[in-house]
Amino acid sequence: MEITALSNSSSIDHSVIVTFIAEQGLSQGNQSLPAELSTMLKAAVERKQVSSKLGKSATLVSGEHTLIVVGAGEDAKRDLGAFDKAIAAAASALEAVEAKTATAVIDTLTIENKSAAQLAERAATEFAKATYRYTETKTDAKPAHIESLAIIGDEASVAKGAAIAQGINLTRRLGDLPGNIATPSYLANQAEALASEFSHINTKVIDEKELETMGAAAFISVSKGSTEPGKLIAMEYLGGNDGDAPYVFVGKGITFDSGGISIKPGQGMDEMKYDMGGAASVFGLMQAVALLKPNVNVIGVVAAAENMPAGNASKPGDVVTSLSGKTIEILNTDAEGRLVLCDALTWAINEYKPNTILDIATLTGACMMALGNVNSGLMTENDELAEAIIASGKTTNDRFWRLPLEKEYQELIDSPFADMQNIGGRLAGATTAACFLARFTDGQRWAHLDIAGTAWQSTPKGGSGRPVAALVDFLLSDSSK
Repeated sequence: MEITALSNSSSIDHSVIVTFIAEQGLSQGNQSLPAELSTMLKAAVERKQVSSKLGKSATLVSGEHTLIVVGAGEDAKRDLGAFDKAIAAAASALEAVEAKTATAVIDTLTIENKSAAQLAERAATEFAKATYRYTETKTDAKPAHIESLAIIGDEASVAKGAAIAQGINLTRRLGDLPGNIATPSYLANQAEALASEFSHINTKVIDEKELETMGAAAFISVSKGSTEPGKLIAMEYLGGNDGDAPYVFVGKGITFDSGGISIKPGQGMDEMKYDMGGAASVFGLMQAVALLKPNVNVIGVVAAAENMPAGNASKPGDVVTSLSGKTIEILNTDAEGRLVLCDALTWAINEYKPNTILDIATLTGACMMALGNVNSGLMTENDELAEAIIASGKTTNDRFWRLPLEKEYQELIDSPFADMQNIGGRLAGATTAACFLARFTDGQRWAHLDIAGTAWQSTPKGGSGRPVAALVDFLLSDSSK
C-alpha cells in the first residue's frame, strides 16, 4: 500500500474518508472535515448513529462520499495501545467497504505528551501493518483491497512511519514463510536482493565452507547436521562519515530448529520456523534504514542455519572451538542459537569494530516463561545502553524488560572439559544464555535481546514484526546524541 501525507482536509480528493470521534463528541478535529461531511457527522452524532466506544466503527454515505467514523474512546485513557486499536478498527472498516483509496483524518486521535507528528508517524505504521496478508503458499489468498492511503499530517513523519511498517511487514513475511522455503540460502538471496534494490546497501555472504576454513566451529556444529548449508550474511549501510564506528545488529537465523540430537517434542514444532525471528528483525531494520537513509553506519548480520538431527550432527558432550578460540562443551544441541551467535558476534566485532553491537534472538523458553509475549528480554552490563533501549521500547510500545546479568551467574556455565558449556542448568536460563554471549563481547557496548516470547504469536498464528520499531527508534535516537 502506498501511504502519502496531506497538509489539510481541504486537499482531500478521495471518496472514502476515515475520521475518529472521542468520548467528548465533536471536536475541532472532526469539524475540520469538509463542510458536507462535517454536517453529516454532526447529524449522525445527534441521532446516535456513531459511537465513541474505542474501536467501534460506523459507515455513513452521502452522495459520492463514504465517511467511516471510528470510536477513539476517552481522551484521558488513550495510550499507544488504544491508538493502535482505533487504527486497526479503521483499517478493518476500510476493508469492509473494499476501498482502494482513502484519506484518514486523525487529529482527534490524540495522546497526552505525543505530538501530532509522532502520531502521524504511528498512524502510517499501524495502517500499513493492518494491510499485511500472508499469500505466498495459499492459492486463494488475496491482498488487502486498499492500495493508497493519504494521512493528514506531517509529510516526513508519515514517510518515516511507512518505512518502519515496510520493515515490520518484511520481518513478518520472512517469519511466516515455511522452513522449506525460507532456508539459509533463501535469506542470503533476500539480502542480495536488498542490495540490488538499494544502491547504498552492500551485501556479503560467507558460506559454510568458508566458515569452516575460518575456524567458526561453533557455528558449524549447528549447521553440519542439515543438508541446507549455513550462511553468515552481512548487509552494510554506510550513511555516516568514513571511519565512523558502526552500529551492528546480529540476528539469530535458525530457519528451522528441530533441536538436533536433543530433539524437541513434536507438538508445536512447526512454529520453530520462527526461530529465525531475530534474523528477520535485522532484515526489517535494514529495509527501514535503506528507506530512511540516516546519517549513520549500520551493519546487519544474520547467522543463518538449520538445526537438524543426522549421523554427523553434534552430540551432547562434544567439544568445539569457537572462532574466538574459546572452547565450548555442547551439553544440549537444542541450545544452538548461542552457538551460531557467538561466532557471528566474534566475526562482526573483528570485521567492523562497532560503536555498539546488539544481538536479537528467539533464544530461550526461559525468557518466554518469565515475560510472556508482552515484553522482550534485555540483558546488558551497560546501564546507559539498557536505559536507551528501554526508552525506545516505551516510545514504540515494543517494550523490553531488563533481566539480570551479574557475574555470579557466570559460574553456572563453567565446564570441567572446556572453557564453558552451552547450557547452565534449570535455573536462570535466559540469563545464563546471555552470560554465554557476554564471554564473546567483552569490552563492547553490547546488549542481548531475547525475543522468544514476542517474535510471533500462536493464536492466531503469525509473526509479530517485533522488535523492528524499537530497533529503528533506538538506532535513530542513540546515533543522534
